[in-house]
Amino acid sequence: MADPKLDVHGNPVLPGIEEGDPVEAYRMPLMEHLIELRSRLIKALGAALVCCIVALFFSQEIWNLLVQPMNDALETTGRGTMAMSTALEGFLTMVKVAGLAGLLAASPIIFWQIWQFVAPGLYPHEKKPVLPMVIASTGLFATGITFGYLVIFRYTFPYLLEFADENVQAVLSIDAYLGLATRLLLAFGLCFQLPVVVYFLARIGLIDARDMIQGFRYSVVAIFVIAAIITPPDIFSQTLMAVPLLILYGIGIIIAWLVSTKKREPELT
Repeated sequence: MADPKLDVHGNPVLPGIEEGDPVEAYRMPLMEHLIELRSRLIKALGAALVCCIVALFFSQEIWNLLVQPMNDALETTGRGTMAMSTALEGFLTMVKVAGLAGLLAASPIIFWQIWQFVAPGLYPHEKKPVLPMVIASTGLFATGITFGYLVIFRYTFPYLLEFADENVQAVLSIDAYLGLATRLLLAFGLCFQLPVVVYFLARIGLIDARDMIQGFRYSVVAIFVIAAIITPPDIFSQTLMAVPLLILYGIGIIIAWLVSTKKREPELT
């Protein structure tokens, strides 16, 4: 009986697998996969820890930038000030700011480690669209955060403060503000991923441009519901959030028209 062919790790090549298959060449036992995963996790966590420590030295500057829209709103309306509710709140807020900034700074390294772990299991034609999609996703995420910071924060905070009686002064917790700002910016960044989501759904054949056009009315309702959930409860903020999402939906229709693999039965005439 002939000896079985072995791959680069000394494992027998399965029947039906072509010799030189780039994916099969990286087939490893479970324990080796776990060791590789541990190595990638250690590197990712190490990078995050280093970035968080460095960000701690700049946490005050980062906080000043993040809180500037609210300070401007308080100064414009003359309706209150930022405050600490406990003695530890200032310190803990700076630690949280450093942690968030550190994770954001380390995200390219973290994603690179994830890619290094996943990539050997993909064929070349599967890897090809990954880099453009990562670049597009990163750009859209940054655009969403920028839009939230420059537009939503700038116009919504003064609008909300004006709702209170003119004799009422706002005393805003810095920890509560950090939580609100973080949730809003993260939500904006994720919502701006709509074209990327459409691309993947169209590529696997779940949707096409016709589906998106036919579902436009329902999508408008869904977009306004999402905007109502992630923004403060007023129609002004919801509209500011919904408009760019509707534009991104239109871009998604074009993307689906270009890349969809969905097969449709010929229409009877």
